[in-house]
Amino acid sequence: MVWVRSEYAGELAVVSAWLAALVPWNVTYASIPGYGSAVYLRYPFLEVQYLVGWAIDDRSFFLHSIPAAISNQAGQVVYDAYLAWAAGSALIGGAVLVSIVYYLAEERVENGPVDPVRLIGGLLALAGAVLLVATYLLVTLGVPGLPLPVGALLLVALGAVLLGADRR
Repeated sequence: MVWVRSEYAGELAVVSAWLAALVPWNVTYASIPGYGSAVYLRYPFLEVQYLVGWAIDDRSFFLHSIPAAISNQAGQVVYDAYLAWAAGSALIGGAVLVSIVYYLAEERVENGPVDPVRLIGGLLALAGAVLLVATYLLVTLGVPGLPLPVGALLLVALGAVLLGADRR
């Protein structure tokens, strides 16, 4: 069964890539005894931490870019999960770059050697799979709380829809 017809596949691919860059791939709520609660929103290109009940210089909201988040976790058990996050984000970044070129020069890209819809779909599906691995690593390495791979599952679904699009 085809989910999207050929005349709409290009638009869906572009919008899907842009959506992938804006949706958090992982949402985690953790209650840490003795400290308080924490909510982590991990977007493809940054991490948002909101701490409730912590006594850390009256700051409860933190933003970290991928390099900053990885350097903060260097030597920690979750370091590999953060490296997987960086790999998934690189794939999303690639999909966004392809979508921008596709948006700006649709006819030239459509006539190229690679189908841009399938390329974006493949990049998003692979990124979703890598980010699911990152979530798995977060769970198995003992990170407190329950990580919900909301965006990672969405990426896999969007990638599958784009890969299965009717391109006649």
